[in-house]
Amino acid sequence: MASELKVVPLGGLGEFGMNMLALESGDDMILVDAGVLFPSTDDLGIDAIVPDLSYVLQHREKLRGLVLTHGHLDHIGGIPYLLEQVDVPIYGTAFTLGLVRKQLSEFSLLKPPHLSTIRAGQELQLGCFGVEGIHVTHSTLQCLALAISTPVGCVLHTGDFKVDQTPVDGRIFDFEAFAEYGKRGVVLLLADSTNADVPGFSDSERSVGGVLDGIFSTAESALFFTCFSSAIHRVQQVVDRAVAHRRKLAMVGRSLDTACHIAMNLGLLRIPAGTLVDQRVLESYPRRDRVTLIAGSQGEPRSSLTRAALGKHRWARIEEGDIVGFSAKMIPGNEKPILRVVDNLHRLGAKVLYGDVCPGLHVSGHPCREELKLILNLVRPKYFVPIHGEYRQLAQHRALAQEVRGDDLGKAFILENGSVLHLDEYGARVLPDRVPVGRRLIDSGTRSEVIRPSAVRERRRLAEFGVLVPVVTIDGDSGRDVEVEILDRGFAVSGGSQKLLKGAHAVIRDSVLTTSRRQLADVAFMEDKIRDDCRRYLARKTDRQSQPLILPILLES
Repeated sequence: MASELKVVPLGGLGEFGMNMLALESGDDMILVDAGVLFPSTDDLGIDAIVPDLSYVLQHREKLRGLVLTHGHLDHIGGIPYLLEQVDVPIYGTAFTLGLVRKQLSEFSLLKPPHLSTIRAGQELQLGCFGVEGIHVTHSTLQCLALAISTPVGCVLHTGDFKVDQTPVDGRIFDFEAFAEYGKRGVVLLLADSTNADVPGFSDSERSVGGVLDGIFSTAESALFFTCFSSAIHRVQQVVDRAVAHRRKLAMVGRSLDTACHIAMNLGLLRIPAGTLVDQRVLESYPRRDRVTLIAGSQGEPRSSLTRAALGKHRWARIEEGDIVGFSAKMIPGNEKPILRVVDNLHRLGAKVLYGDVCPGLHVSGHPCREELKLILNLVRPKYFVPIHGEYRQLAQHRALAQEVRGDDLGKAFILENGSVLHLDEYGARVLPDRVPVGRRLIDSGTRSEVIRPSAVRERRRLAEFGVLVPVVTIDGDSGRDVEVEILDRGFAVSGGSQKLLKGAHAVIRDSVLTTSRRQLADVAFMEDKIRDDCRRYLARKTDRQSQPLILPILLES
């Protein structure tokens, strides 16, 4: 049988989050990453959105392993939901697996997970696939690109990265490994496209230190900084300034505390003895001697920072004259809740540093156009697929690859979730048939139950238009004595709802009285009839395309 390879994105293309890629050849398949997509404000009651695993489950007998590039939730957050359905060994760096273990501890799995630690430079054999991790710099610790040997040649997956030549921990991007694989020959490069529309180079993580120096040097009251919990390099820089300025440091927020202690236990975060104290102890020091790292950079409703901004956190109290710094990017869709927190902080009298107010307090963890050019020239792939980005970033990255590699590039593909890129001795092409993909919506209450999209639509409808509950009591003997009561919640129209509901009473009563005795005995039929008649009446009177949710209840007297 001729050598062949299928590359199947199951999530993460045309969106930020839910990253999952399948590589399949013969009787073997591996997965790269298993991420989560964060719900928007329209996804009412949804805790997480993860990829539909139908394709993986169809080929579970082929599955040899899941390899993780790094520990951000958009790359590891879907692991619990994967392990609920399939038993698969998982490979990642020590810090990444530390985050995975903590995440899995909050779920009840039938089998203990098989987690194996790998390091940059280590080779792993999974069926016909050989995998070597390559150290790359990013906004968290121990991140890997993956060089994957396949029956058709080497596939290089960059993961999330930036080319940081002055990293905080001194571990620079492994140019040598990328260049070496470029010399050997790379049949396919899959590369991070997040900043494909941003010119120049990304700023070094170390540059944040200069901004922090200015803040610490001039601050006369308490300092609060918020960042992503896994941004350990950012945390280290705050720690170093706290030590230099003789301030005591506290960490507030479970996710932040967890990630930092995992890094401390691995020797990846260094905090001198006596610097880190409990938040309750910190309260005993003068405000000019305090620094608090606090979770909630994205304005999460129950986060520590959100509660502190409302004056409702038990220990983290923000007062007039304090400085609160947002050292994190606003994830698209989170702008409103973040700015609401910013407003509340201003109401407390705090000086708030965020976005364009203090642009150097955060730097991107992703490569800009000049870095992408560098990778393309180092790797010199035969084929190219942009990953990790919305369609505009994917399109610009493809155009950039065609510009840089010119005639030396066989072809650059823009794939969609469910596309199948097939590589064999004849080249690379996208197959006409797609694999099943989609989104699994995880309910906030259970954290595991899958919610139907129709249920989410009903929740949106309830939130926007309210609900009407017609309670209809029918005399069981005659069928002619009808009482109607309409309960309404969240229903409002211009001109007054009560007048409209009075008309609805008459419509429902008439609907029952014009129904035969045989049909009255069919509860399901009557509920549908009342709902349809009521909906038509409301549409006629309000001229609205969207109507409240109507839930008839039939009783017999």
